[in-house]
Amino acid sequence: MNVTVSQPDCLSGESVISDLSAALLHPVSIHVGSTPTEEMNGAGNLMDFLDEPFPDVGTYEDFHTIDWLREKSRDTDRHRKITSKSKESIWELIKSLLDAWSGWVVMLLIGLLSGTLAGVIDLAVDWMTDLKEGVCLSAFWYSHEQCCWTSNETTFDDRDKCPQWQKWAELMTGHAEGGGAYVLNYFLYVLWALLFSFLAVSLVRVFAPYACGSGIPEIKTILSGFIIRGYLGKWTLLIKTVTLVLAVSSGLSLGKEGPLVHVACCCGNLFCSLFSKYSKNEGKRREVLSAAAAAGVSVAFGAPIGGVLFSLEEVSYYFPLKTLWRSFFAALVAAFTLRSINPFGNSRLVLFYVEYHTPWYMAELVPFILLGVFGGLWGTLFIRANIAWCRRRKTTQLGKYPVLEVIAVTGITAVLAYPNPYTRRSTSELISELFNDCGALESSQLCDYINNPNMSRPVDDIPDRPAGPGVYNALWQLALALVFKIVITIFTFGMKIPSGLFIPSMAVGAIAGRIVGIAVEQMAYHHHDWIIFKNWCRPGADCVTPGLYAMVGAAACLGGVTRMTVSLVVIMFELTGGLEYIVPLMAAAVTSKWVADAFGKEGIYESHIQLNGYPYLDVRDEFTHRTLATDVMRPRRNDPTLAVLTQDSTTVEDVETLIKDTDYNGFPVVVSRESERLIGFVQRRDLTLAIKNARQKQDGVVSSSVVYFTEDAPQLPASNPQPLKLRRILNLSPFTVTDHTPMETVVDIFRKLGLRQCLVTRIRLKKLKFTSLCVCVQASPGHHHQEGRPASHGSDDEPGSRVHHVQLERRVLPPDGVNRYRPSPPSS
Repeated sequence: MNVTVSQPDCLSGESVISDLSAALLHPVSIHVGSTPTEEMNGAGNLMDFLDEPFPDVGTYEDFHTIDWLREKSRDTDRHRKITSKSKESIWELIKSLLDAWSGWVVMLLIGLLSGTLAGVIDLAVDWMTDLKEGVCLSAFWYSHEQCCWTSNETTFDDRDKCPQWQKWAELMTGHAEGGGAYVLNYFLYVLWALLFSFLAVSLVRVFAPYACGSGIPEIKTILSGFIIRGYLGKWTLLIKTVTLVLAVSSGLSLGKEGPLVHVACCCGNLFCSLFSKYSKNEGKRREVLSAAAAAGVSVAFGAPIGGVLFSLEEVSYYFPLKTLWRSFFAALVAAFTLRSINPFGNSRLVLFYVEYHTPWYMAELVPFILLGVFGGLWGTLFIRANIAWCRRRKTTQLGKYPVLEVIAVTGITAVLAYPNPYTRRSTSELISELFNDCGALESSQLCDYINNPNMSRPVDDIPDRPAGPGVYNALWQLALALVFKIVITIFTFGMKIPSGLFIPSMAVGAIAGRIVGIAVEQMAYHHHDWIIFKNWCRPGADCVTPGLYAMVGAAACLGGVTRMTVSLVVIMFELTGGLEYIVPLMAAAVTSKWVADAFGKEGIYESHIQLNGYPYLDVRDEFTHRTLATDVMRPRRNDPTLAVLTQDSTTVEDVETLIKDTDYNGFPVVVSRESERLIGFVQRRDLTLAIKNARQKQDGVVSSSVVYFTEDAPQLPASNPQPLKLRRILNLSPFTVTDHTPMETVVDIFRKLGLRQCLVTRIRLKKLKFTSLCVCVQASPGHHHQEGRPASHGSDDEPGSRVHHVQLERRVLPPDGVNRYRPSPPSS
């Protein structure tokens, strides 16, 4: 993470986020004018001039970061009150029990709804994907496979053909074969694809701009404490569910797995609004969203354990032990619900069930590791190319025409995909075929081997055989499909439609792995006397399983793109049921991560977070600058001083003028401008709402009224208007560090404590006089801190008395990609 000095915090509109701000002040004594109880609960209390706090005080504005410590303090206070009241009556005891069980109820509801939506999406995608090629005459809502299931005229050799299912050319012209039928089917395939993608991008653009993309980068940012209002709203949930079906059915090189995490988090946010425990506390809400992310992966892959690990390793920022238990429960309920719907029709939860009959051998670790190297290189290539394309989309005229871009990419994809049977079918079906082992009952081209007529082995233990013409033809088609998938996925991911990356990445790896597996299999058959095969592959034995190589390649490419390790391996063996092959999966995943990390530490989601300018402090980033908190402090000598509030001498008009003329997130409260001794810190939003509400509901509050933050009102002349007490919106115990604290420590404090601001103290005892400073740092990737300390603190003989401000900020772009950032002028 690179640290630079930036302009003061300016939050104009939706564009600029200033959250990791460190305001530096030093308290002479934190308990000035406060009781110990107030010190503990200063952040949690709200208003003093009203009996009950009014709405929105203590909440956060859009595109801001929450204060984790304040949210934790609030929840502790709430829990303490409920516990104390539970001893007063039976009704209060019942309410406390309901509060304790509300978390489990929310998890149950999330699992049920996310599992149901995932099942409906799977069924709809299967039907609409097949609709591009034909229709079932007996029941138009049946997919191709379901239509032929119900037919009594289907033979085993022609299991994909039945009288009830007709392609569009056969239905319209009566001819199923021939050049004219092929052209007509080709044209209608492209037409359906364009229609589906046009509907998807139009719905997203008109009704829910936040429904585009994968959603995982934004989910990671939200779980780290960032506020993006509407991203997990009801409209986003509805539109994302509908457009996800349309986007996947269009045949674009994207998957539904990533967006299902977004859908599950929308379900979690929806149910949070039913319980005040979660709706009024952003920290508790994020615990629910972490569990919802686990449920999303659980239904996406049929991998509940992998979903929990994915949430822990890849998505969540704060993951306490109770969230682990609840995530497991939500993932379990979601998986059970999906299994009850049975969208795959195989009575299994896993998406790509495989059953291999040959163990793997130690010598095969070499090609497995090579597949890991390929996965790491592919991940690096994809991330750099996709980020370059997305950046070009943001900075050129291309970003102004998202509908045209989607239509163009869809048209190119459909035109190039139809001639190749491996790209024409859905990506999930392609991966399933690549994972399968070739048994005696398989009819795929990949299983067109030359059989020995004298073979008398069991059906499940077929020895290695020479490849037939169908296998070689399939290899050429797979090679073309590999190039096509690599190129088209770069331009597809990031468009203004729901687009997941898991399945396309797995498809690239599965194609490469299957090609390598067939090559190793044929080498072992034709050269079994080589030393590498001699010890474990005898003539006539079933030595190599090409489907296993496809599975390992899929894991390697997915790991290279996302940089997942533990959760990836668990997802893969849950996804396929291949627990015996966990070691090859681990070897490939670790190798792909090592290779990819050699070219850059960021995975695809972290890269998109940086591209969009979201304020995300990754715990895995290393802070390499050897600087202190004082090294990044601004302003310089001639810069304006920091705007502060005094504890009992500032008027309402002064406060309103200060709020109007500055864009700071909050203001330090000092005893007086002469002593500048810290009393506390008040948030800008709370201050604005408190004054607005006081003017409406409290008689006598006018512009000349004195605002005071002390316990007792100041001594004022009788002619003065009624003063306004705002002590309860004052944080009396802000977190502090010294100005000589290393910036590495400061960054760690922000990461691990989730602070919104940190007060940095500078104390000089030469004349028992104190200097107060307000400092912030900008965390901005790609910029480097300018070395050299500012000279803004007076001479060495006497400390300066000015208070200064530097704001730490991150920038964010709204969904339309327009950068509305406007630097604010220096405040005086």
